[in-house]
Amino acid sequence: MKIRLLVAYDGTAFRGWQSQRGGETVQDRLEAAVAGIVGERVVLHGSGRTDAGVHALGQTVHFELKPDQAGRLGRMSEAGRWGAALNAALPPELRVLRATRAASGFHARFSATGKIYRYELWHAPVLPPHLYRRAWHLHGELDRRLLRELVALVQGRHDFRGFCADSGSLPESTVRTIRRALFRERGTDLSITFEGDGFLYRMVRMLVGGMVRVAQGKEDRDVFARRLAAGKPWPTPAMAPAEGLYLVRALYGKKVGTKDVGGAGAVGESAA
Repeated sequence: MKIRLLVAYDGTAFRGWQSQRGGETVQDRLEAAVAGIVGERVVLHGSGRTDAGVHALGQTVHFELKPDQAGRLGRMSEAGRWGAALNAALPPELRVLRATRAASGFHARFSATGKIYRYELWHAPVLPPHLYRRAWHLHGELDRRLLRELVALVQGRHDFRGFCADSGSLPESTVRTIRRALFRERGTDLSITFEGDGFLYRMVRMLVGGMVRVAQGKEDRDVFARRLAAGKPWPTPAMAPAEGLYLVRALYGKKVGTKDVGGAGAVGESAA
């Protein structure tokens, strides 16, 4: 049986999502909590990776229990019991928001058809302490009208190779579709939201970093536009800090739950 989790975490407390030597990643902590219940290691699969410092409001995760494991667990094999059981073993910076049973064909990563990321900025001389490591603090000149134009510019289908860090294994294609790009401002509180069919490694942070550089008058708008149109690596790319980035949620083509399998689109690497 497969269990699907909706997970949220404060990224400043972890070294990113993916398990690594030395532990202290979100995957490591979740797998340790699951192992404490099952009695042995069970591999968890996430909808994508996030770097150290990147937060998640809705990371989708799944794991599969073998028949003998489920049999030993008794009532704990009921999906709805996993949320409370895992949260009792997890640090407060990491919470399971929901636990449900998933269809046999569901995969947190490969069933996803897209993701939504949001980047938070604070444009004022002083950053409130509760936003420390929660938003990128910007002060001084910032052309918000130009920032809004650049956000609109990236919407649609583009080759984002100029906004992709080399993680050592680039995908075959760096073409992605940004279905929705939204700039929101409420006084000093600014945010940029991207919804797309897939994101490349550190793509969102590079997009936001490049946009802010132009809005601060440090680079011409045409340079950003050429970088977007070039579809090739770009020298000295700007990159926004990890702490302002939030994985809002992964998207699935169909309603995925107890009976539904969901779409079969792969969403590529993390935008972190």
